[in-house]
Amino acid sequence: MTQVVIIGCGVVGAAIAYELSRVPGLKIALLDERVPASGSTSAALGVLMGAISHKTKGRAWQLRQASLERYETLIPELESLTDMQIPFNRQGIVMLCLAGKELERWEKLHKIRHSKGWKLEIWDLARLQAKCPQIQSEEIIGAVYSPSDRQVNPTILTQALVTGAARNGVNCHFGVKVQKIATTEPDGSNMRHCDRVYLGEKALDVDWLVIAAGLGSTPLTASLTKSVDVRPVLGQALQLKLNKPLGNPDFQPVITGDDVHIVPIGDGEYWVGATVEFPDETGEVIAEPAALEKVRQVAISFCPTLAEAKIVRTWFGKRPRPEGEPAPIIGQLPGYGNVLLATGHYRNGVLLAPATALAIRETICKQ
Repeated sequence: MTQVVIIGCGVVGAAIAYELSRVPGLKIALLDERVPASGSTSAALGVLMGAISHKTKGRAWQLRQASLERYETLIPELESLTDMQIPFNRQGIVMLCLAGKELERWEKLHKIRHSKGWKLEIWDLARLQAKCPQIQSEEIIGAVYSPSDRQVNPTILTQALVTGAARNGVNCHFGVKVQKIATTEPDGSNMRHCDRVYLGEKALDVDWLVIAAGLGSTPLTASLTKSVDVRPVLGQALQLKLNKPLGNPDFQPVITGDDVHIVPIGDGEYWVGATVEFPDETGEVIAEPAALEKVRQVAISFCPTLAEAKIVRTWFGKRPRPEGEPAPIIGQLPGYGNVLLATGHYRNGVLLAPATALAIRETICKQ
């Protein structure tokens, strides 16, 4: 059997394990130093901005399209296999349009999406307030509604992917640290080959090694002398609770504007986020309370009722952002014939996890 080792069990690594578990003839091991979804995945809001994204061609759109299409089958598939309920908001995304920002780009995107069979609706202010009466701001002149986009709970999704993968035969090793990756010298094609992954005294033979470790990808690839530069960008978010849902309780889409998301999670509770905080000159990135408060105030400026909400909790996470190349990094590690990278997804790990998994599966199956 072909032996595949996946390092990293955020949503990307879990999705890869699950998709590969559906391929006959593979023996798969999934590794993580901690429990699943304990890195950037646990801090994500799970907003799947695909059709409402301005990406319209090339890899950026192809990955989004593939993920959106796979999500529609993946969620019911996982729920049936695992008997788990995965919170998956199918009510779409409302993108608020602020005064002074041209609507021409949205009109152009509307035509492009319509020509490809994707729905987008451009709402004037009256339509927006009829659909989402909680939005009250003089800065807003209308909205764009994408009924095809979604939101999912990233942690529960990852747990379901791991459970599904395990039921399909994947061997999961959590709370273990990779001590060493053994490689051979370049062959006739001038490519190195990964032979084994050592977990203490335990060794796993490798035909394919997949590195999906987010920020951990940098030290792992450095040990292979082909370091991939992935750096942290911190994001903070908060959970708010009201006595009743905002606006129409039967229409609770994600609402986003000025790069701030208001995400309904049920029972009058909402996630709001997230900040974008870059490292300082020393490479450190520290959560700034003022940055999170600014996000909360932006959300309140759109939806004044949120000022009455109780703050249930706050949290932060570090997103893996590639330095000097576009996110994400998907493909072979240079100089290695059997090491694949699936990392550096920055702010789109949950959105692009299914497409990334399909791309990795295709590469391995072709061989």
